[in-house]
Amino acid sequence: MGLSLHGRVAVVSGGAGNIGAAICRRLAGAGATVVVGYNSSREPAERLAASLPATAMSHAALSAPVTDSAALHRLAEAVASRYGRCDILVNCAGTTRFVAHADLDALDDGLFDQILATNVRGPFAMVRALRPLLEKSGDGLVVNISSIAAVSAMGSNVAYCASKAAVDNMTRSLARALAPSIRVVSVSPGLADTEFVKSMDQGWRDEQAARTPLRRLAEPDEVANAVLAVACYLTFTTGAVIPVDGGRPLS
Repeated sequence: MGLSLHGRVAVVSGGAGNIGAAICRRLAGAGATVVVGYNSSREPAERLAASLPATAMSHAALSAPVTDSAALHRLAEAVASRYGRCDILVNCAGTTRFVAHADLDALDDGLFDQILATNVRGPFAMVRALRPLLEKSGDGLVVNISSIAAVSAMGSNVAYCASKAAVDNMTRSLARALAPSIRVVSVSPGLADTEFVKSMDQGWRDEQAARTPLRRLAEPDEVANAVLAVACYLTFTTGAVIPVDGGRPLS
């Protein structure tokens, strides 16, 4: 495929968040027409879509509530009607909340179910809804945004870690099931310096950076660069987990 994504259409769930927005900008910068998927962040998504570099087709912000399968089928219909194709799907929507791993009672059933519905069922539902368009592309790509928590079991809470491990396993299952017309890859960041993380205690953030061999946190643009690399250069890669973690598992 090379560096250019001209003529390609990409749908990014969670596109208005820090990492999602960086991914949208990278894909649009390479020539793709981008659908910024959102749940409740309609206005930021619309502003982002309007700010992306112009392509032959107009970018759009469309509702993509990943826990609502019926709404996702309507999203797929809207993408088909507007563009007639979808070549790249990036599953970036996710949710979590900090709960100490030892505090089992604080991780109540409602939060546990919400995390799994959003972080695991959500990406699957997005793939299910957009599969016909991705197959029609003949060179479809799904990128699931995972986390180092999938293998380290250290993260915002136990359910979040479990959800990301499930995402990586699902990536491998779907890569086998959807080949050869659709590739499926996970991009797995370490702790990324998003607005959410920047709101945390500075001492804690410094400690996380110190535990990483490269001595800093991931930048959203670096996660976006990995997505772009999978789309443009790693064209014989599927069922893989691409780390963007600064070597954190080495420490």
